[in-house]
Amino acid sequence: MEKKTYYISVAEGGISQVKTANTYSFAIQANDDEIVQLREIFDAAYVEDVRTFWRAHIPFLEYHHDHSNDKYDERLQRAYKMIYDLGDNKTKELIAQMGIIDGL
Repeated sequence: MEKKTYYISVAEGGISQVKTANTYSFAIQANDDEIVQLREIFDAAYVEDVRTFWRAHIPFLEYHHDHSNDKYDERLQRAYKMIYDLGDNKTKELIAQMGIIDGL
């Protein structure tokens, strides 16, 4: 499959072939299947994020014992790892400097 350039915003869960202003932080080279996989990771992270929002309104449930919080973190780690693997040199350098992926 042919790889194309995509621009990624993790904060917004955005994936675009058009780079606009400062919205997108990372550039990757990916095929259609890889983009579908990344979209699924972003969608799953969004679901867990909504769950953590609702958990935040329950005062006796501590965030560090919240399964949804752990799943959200796991999904973001998977997204960053995939972006790192598909990224250009600048993307790899930025993610490595963030120190959020074990072993980098």
